[in-house]
Amino acid sequence: MKRGAIFFASALLLLGGCNRKSTADWDTPGSASSPTPPSVVASPAPPPDATTTDPKTVSSSKQSEAVTSTFEFPGSLRFIGYNVENWLTMDRYVDGKNLKGANKPEDQKLAVIAILSRLKPDVLGLCEIGQKEDILDLQTRLKSAGVDLPNLHYVGGADPTRHLALLSRFPIGKTGTIAKSDYSLEGQTFSIQRGVLDATVTANGSDYRFLGVHLKSKREVENGDQAAMRLNEAHLLRNHIDTILTADPSTKLVAYGDFNDTRASPAIKLIQGDYNHPHYMTPLPLKDRRGEYWTHFWEKEDVYSRFDWIMVSQPLKAEVSFDASRILDEPEWDKASDHRAVMMQLK
Repeated sequence: MKRGAIFFASALLLLGGCNRKSTADWDTPGSASSPTPPSVVASPAPPPDATTTDPKTVSSSKQSEAVTSTFEFPGSLRFIGYNVENWLTMDRYVDGKNLKGANKPEDQKLAVIAILSRLKPDVLGLCEIGQKEDILDLQTRLKSAGVDLPNLHYVGGADPTRHLALLSRFPIGKTGTIAKSDYSLEGQTFSIQRGVLDATVTANGSDYRFLGVHLKSKREVENGDQAAMRLNEAHLLRNHIDTILTADPSTKLVAYGDFNDTRASPAIKLIQGDYNHPHYMTPLPLKDRRGEYWTHFWEKEDVYSRFDWIMVSQPLKAEVSFDASRILDEPEWDKASDHRAVMMQLK
């Protein structure tokens, strides 16, 4: 009886809300009821201490040894999706002080740039960007660090503070908008909080259509159930995916972002769609160098969760280099953001 009570109490700790304060159950891809995509490639074996070492305390020297060799994969396009945790102006608590209207601390910004300058994405999808000057700041810093991504698409939703952005080395051609962004819940009308970014990148003779999202966080709000809100946003995204693939089944489509939910959740299953349907979106089975799946860390409760996803349409799946695509466990990850970036390499 006592053991059962402890288990129940522990389970309650896994409920919470994203922003260095959000969490969910640990999600191990392959444990969900939906079938695992057949093209999973086994990741390298983790180091001997992988099962006994806290991910936060892995030495920078060990990680740095692999940094220069792990990611040197030739290919047509490298995409990174990254929630850069509040690259914007807001009230903050930093070094024991409450700061009003403060920007993301400089050491955190430098950590983000260090990671991205090392990985050199061709296309970069970002969550939690503030105003236009914030994304221009990040773009300028990257260029100074040797990563020139001159093409930009920037969108938002009902939330006036946090936006989505796509930076690209290749031209951004068509951009789109979701046909329906509102939904009703318990007699109230809501809109997708961070919107849906829809942009087509032309690279090496092919068009790649990117859909960026940052779904409702697990933070509870007074005017609606957070899980129901997120599920409604997922439904609107799925409708948009179906519209695109119905109009052109050959579309090389990428849905990415901070989905704020784990693999077995209704929202993730809805966005993926029916496994046997031609519109199925394959979630890339990403792991880090240690064979671990988590992308978000909630420091308060010491909980690690998989919230960040890259999903691809069936026409694009054959181009994905599964062995080179992964979760980025760079030495600066915990300084840069409460999320780890996810990377897709195309052949």
